[in-house]
Amino acid sequence: MIARKPDWLKVKLPAGDNYTKLRGIVREGNLHTVCQEAMCPNIAECWGVGTATFMILGDTCTRGCRFCNVKTGHPNALDPLEAFKLARSIDELHLNYAVITCVDRDDLPDGGARQMAEAIQAIKHRTPHVKVEVLTSDYRGDVDAIRTVVEASPDVYAHNIETTRTLTPHVRDKRCGYDQSLAVLKSVKDMRPDLLTKSSIMLGLGETDADVIQAARDLRAIGVEIITFGQYLRPTKKHLPVVEYVTPEKFAWFAREVKPLGFRQVVSGPLVRSSYHAEQAFTTKI
Repeated sequence: MIARKPDWLKVKLPAGDNYTKLRGIVREGNLHTVCQEAMCPNIAECWGVGTATFMILGDTCTRGCRFCNVKTGHPNALDPLEAFKLARSIDELHLNYAVITCVDRDDLPDGGARQMAEAIQAIKHRTPHVKVEVLTSDYRGDVDAIRTVVEASPDVYAHNIETTRTLTPHVRDKRCGYDQSLAVLKSVKDMRPDLLTKSSIMLGLGETDADVIQAARDLRAIGVEIITFGQYLRPTKKHLPVVEYVTPEKFAWFAREVKPLGFRQVVSGPLVRSSYHAEQAFTTKI
């Protein structure tokens, strides 16, 4: 286990007028952001320019992945006004790009897919100019649930494989699966070939270079256009230890290695998270 973080992982404390304004709106609307729940290292940068990734379906996940800081347990009932509150907050923040993610809700018949669809539709109705990226759970592989979200017409459909095939049983909850995650992304493409798909991989958990490159190949083989690589950071001592702090140079190497596979966008760096610079997918030339 490595005890000390290298200099390249040091970030500024959250500050600034836009950050303060966004925090106030989130609190007032009783909303949850993955920025806070997952202790994202980019919260100062992203919130400072008035952007955020919102988390719906509550703040309690029914799964217990060994890398994740979102609390696990028995979730509360769904908020029937959540979609409205979310759309109103995004409007008040004057965002042009919104990322909507969620906890896993295995307690719900559709895994929360209908609530996700309603959130997309509410945002599109109130602010038609806003592009919406969703980062969904695997819905236990339920194709109908996936279709519910796809038919709500997000601009990007993301689902994270998180790690390599070899490490998946060690890193993710037993109800998750490498092939199940690939199947989700493939289903999205089968339903709507024009819908951009995206996935993310954490590094520093003991993965091999060959396994990381193979994971990228697996994603590209099912049509995924956007991939991100970021450093795993241990949230607490109860979570998996960091095996390696991958250098910025190595992250750049991974980007160079996978870009020729045909990805539209590759974002790779120690502080990169799934939604980091997400809006650039629409300004990146193919």
